[in-house]
Amino acid sequence: MSYPISAQPQAMQGYATSSSQWHSEVMDCCEDMGICLCGTFVPCILACKVASDFGECCCLPMLGGTVLAMRTGIRERYHIPGSICNDCVCLTFCGPCTLCQMARELKDRKC
Repeated sequence: MSYPISAQPQAMQGYATSSSQWHSEVMDCCEDMGICLCGTFVPCILACKVASDFGECCCLPMLGGTVLAMRTGIRERYHIPGSICNDCVCLTFCGPCTLCQMARELKDRKC
């Protein structure tokens, strides 16, 4: 004879996700003048440095859409809230500043 199940055990989540924030805002370009100047005058070089610091091939930014993928990857790696849509808007309208933010973030997290 089987007994009806009246209650089921509740599963506990095995991991905790902690959220963090960007160390600097998109428009805080002047916080690091070296990164700011590089992002202003040679953003392609800065994009290659960001890719390298992120652990990817330095030639990755030469392919379309990969800077967006790197920004999303940085957010995911460091549990920074946001969305792909927000990343796309930032890169579309404030591309050099967003690239500088990514470089500053990787520099701050590396130390």
